[in-house]
Amino acid sequence: MTKLPEAKLYIDGKLRRAAGDRTFEVVGPWTGEITTLAADASAEDMNEAIAAARRAFDTTDWASNRDLRLQCVTRLRDLLYANRERLVDIARLEVGAAMGAIFSVQVDGALSGLDALIELFPTVTWEEDRGTAEAYGVRSQRLVVHEPVGVAAAITPWNVPLYINVAKVISGLLAGCTVILKPAPDTPSAAAILGELAHEAGFPPGVFNVVTGADPAMLGEMLTLDPRVDLITFTGSTAVGKRIMEKGASTLKRLFLELGGKSANIILDDAPNFAQTVASSIVCFHAGQGCAIATRLLVPRSRYAEAIAALEQAYQSFSDHWGDPEAPSQVMGPVISKKQMDRVLGYIELGQKEGARLLAGGHARPDKGGGFFVEPTCFVDVSNDMRIAQEEIFGPVLVVIPFEDDDDAIRIANQSEYGLAGHVASGDKARALRIARAVRTGSVGVNGAMAVGPDLPFGGFKSSGVGREWGREGIEEYLESKVIAVPA
Repeated sequence: MTKLPEAKLYIDGKLRRAAGDRTFEVVGPWTGEITTLAADASAEDMNEAIAAARRAFDTTDWASNRDLRLQCVTRLRDLLYANRERLVDIARLEVGAAMGAIFSVQVDGALSGLDALIELFPTVTWEEDRGTAEAYGVRSQRLVVHEPVGVAAAITPWNVPLYINVAKVISGLLAGCTVILKPAPDTPSAAAILGELAHEAGFPPGVFNVVTGADPAMLGEMLTLDPRVDLITFTGSTAVGKRIMEKGASTLKRLFLELGGKSANIILDDAPNFAQTVASSIVCFHAGQGCAIATRLLVPRSRYAEAIAALEQAYQSFSDHWGDPEAPSQVMGPVISKKQMDRVLGYIELGQKEGARLLAGGHARPDKGGGFFVEPTCFVDVSNDMRIAQEEIFGPVLVVIPFEDDDDAIRIANQSEYGLAGHVASGDKARALRIARAVRTGSVGVNGAMAVGPDLPFGGFKSSGVGREWGREGIEEYLESKVIAVPA
């Protein structure tokens, strides 16, 4: 594997290194070796980025010039397509993505998502005539105007960084905000390349800024506390999301947060091809590092033994089909870091102590390479009150829980602090839809249908977050509503 170019800052229209030329090392998940260096921004660097974004919003026509915004974003989109191979290298070397994941959400899904946002841009309503009415003795003609919030800070995670960076940055820019992107320290290149290509696309200075740093908290804390920043959009853990909400309260930040998940896949007793449907539920895509991945499998107790047999066979069949960085059909590689590997292995140990039965996997796999490999793992005989059933592991770990009837399945699915996504499989569409409506999550796929897409709003209930990303709704999160009235 080759190394990536140094990831630089993009502040006020300039690509540059951090103050004092400070850098930090980025370790590749496949090899455990250094894959690149990234600019290690100081508080001074971040302060310059905030000032640039504030100035660009307050003193230029970016907020009002929709044609300019669309032109800039379209040029950036074209440059991203032209640099697809670089994006593939970043996803492989820095994110640890397998080639099958690159063809979907890691790279191609991000590019098609950008296309979708550009296509949705004309559907955004900027002004609404609310007609004439009399109130308090005054007859007025009323207009509702939707205008950008201001300076938006995007704090993004390491699991699918390009996809999430695109969702936040492009939506915010199209809405007319100026944007500061602060990526996770594990994946700075997926953000730095956006700054580089925005520079090449001729973005006006300050409207988009990229600030990378080794400290996972310091730069984000600055954005959260600074009164010049009007909006924070964050994707990551629920614990960090709560901290951002708490810290942002002092300046009444607009917040929208896409947080954790422990999604349930409910397979009913009348599901067509029951064994095959159960077998396809193994957690392997991107080593389970996805907030919307269904990591709780709910199966009817009346067919529990059949389900376990299908899973056992599925895991045996999959055992040799992961961990190859060159195989175009594989979707599973390493987890992002040694820290994450230790976390996942800790939960596997916990599950055994809690009394769950380890059906498959459960071990690190150093034979796959020098990186951070955990084999696909499945626990059965799990009760929903176990920590492995309630807490987000963010690794290739599936827990299997039996249920008695439909109402019991709904109860178990909803007995979670999270509510991000879910699935239901049944031969009876009406039955499946009843359960889908009863499950408290932001999206539910029925019988394999895809409820997640860049033209659809994505987000969760409860501790899975606040607000929505993607779709027209994702652009509208960056808008404020203003009422203007004139005498009728």
